[in-house]
Amino acid sequence: MNYPRILLASFCAFVTYFIYGGILFGALPWLRTEFAKYPAVYRSKDGMKSTMPFGMLAMFVALAAIAMLYAMAYSGGPGAVEGARFGALIGVFAVGSFVVHNYVNLNIGLKLTVQQSIAYFVQWTIVGIVIGLVYRPTAHT
Repeated sequence: MNYPRILLASFCAFVTYFIYGGILFGALPWLRTEFAKYPAVYRSKDGMKSTMPFGMLAMFVALAAIAMLYAMAYSGGPGAVEGARFGALIGVFAVGSFVVHNYVNLNIGLKLTVQQSIAYFVQWTIVGIVIGLVYRPTAHT
């Protein structure tokens, strides 16, 4: 495994995750307005700002774990293709273990659940592609 590339892939995935998330969940109104329908469930904008540093640190650690898993599962194909496949699998996992889980446990609507499912699946697929494009295995001598 190429640890410097795993670290670089983690950083690039982190940047990609927050750019995509910032656009989709912050700048575009369709998801933001759905979240706003549940003020008793989700933090306010100011409340999110106060917890954001902890969330960003936790997300970097999670993305480093994902990059490590990618390196362990890498089967030698083209980076973008391998990354898309890997990211889609992570997306399916996230939808089932996070989005649908929240639908069951939180008092949120089906529309928000479907929107989040699409958003997170696409987000993880894009993150996987970035990891696949950045990671390069160590050359064996």
